[in-house]
Amino acid sequence: MTTRYDLKMRNLAIGLIFTATFTNADSIILQSTTSTKNSGLYEHLLPIIKKEIDLVVRVVAVGTGQAIKNAERCDGDVLLVHAKGAEEEFVKGGFGVKRFNLMYNDFVIVGPESDPAKIQGLNDATQALRKIASSKSIFVSRGDDSGTHKAELSLWRQTWSVPSLISGKWYLETGSGMGTTLNIAVEMRAYAITDRATWIKFGNKRDTKILVEGDSKLVNQYGIILVSQKKCPTVNTEAGQKFVAWLLSAEGQKAIDSYSVGGNQLFFANAAKNDNER
Repeated sequence: MTTRYDLKMRNLAIGLIFTATFTNADSIILQSTTSTKNSGLYEHLLPIIKKEIDLVVRVVAVGTGQAIKNAERCDGDVLLVHAKGAEEEFVKGGFGVKRFNLMYNDFVIVGPESDPAKIQGLNDATQALRKIASSKSIFVSRGDDSGTHKAELSLWRQTWSVPSLISGKWYLETGSGMGTTLNIAVEMRAYAITDRATWIKFGNKRDTKILVEGDSKLVNQYGIILVSQKKCPTVNTEAGQKFVAWLLSAEGQKAIDSYSVGGNQLFFANAAKNDNER
């Protein structure tokens, strides 16, 4: 069982200010992503967190862009998303105290077994997207400013293509979450980019499968940030720090690593990487 003293020391170690004694009624609002929710990670973690540090966590699961906007409006205590550049801007703007690496998995490109663009087995995601574009094979994008959408757009920029300019033809934007986007892609026998955790948990695969994986450009890093009380006076700083500290602790990292579906580990804790970035 983690003690208050342990938590105090961890908070001091990661540069956060810890001064208050926690009550048994502590709760926070976590602004996070649909990918983490759809994966089932929170169903795994939150009971452990309640037991270990007596904290109730209420998760708002939206796209990363919306989660950041919500946090900037002071509608949350902690932000857990996956778009490092946007996270760093959030902190730079004074809305967050400090960003920490928390865990990672990866993105994959899925598509129909018929594979009209002939991308199966490629280890270069941008080459795969070029072949999808040149063959005008249907590609379904979230189009919602989520972390997955931001990662997808970054890959398209590396192909020197702007597919959104021809949206509605072979490139389709759903404006929806990952589950809805995958359902549409499966129905249309189209290509899509998804985080692996959501894909593993997704139940409507039919003849759609992973075709491209393993490219270093597909690494999907998650970060965690305490919302700043200077910008948002209503933030539950003490409970938020307790939550952040526990997830970054050895116990929290072990809990993240222990989550699996069908024998597949869905997230890989890497808070230790923070030490190398100071």
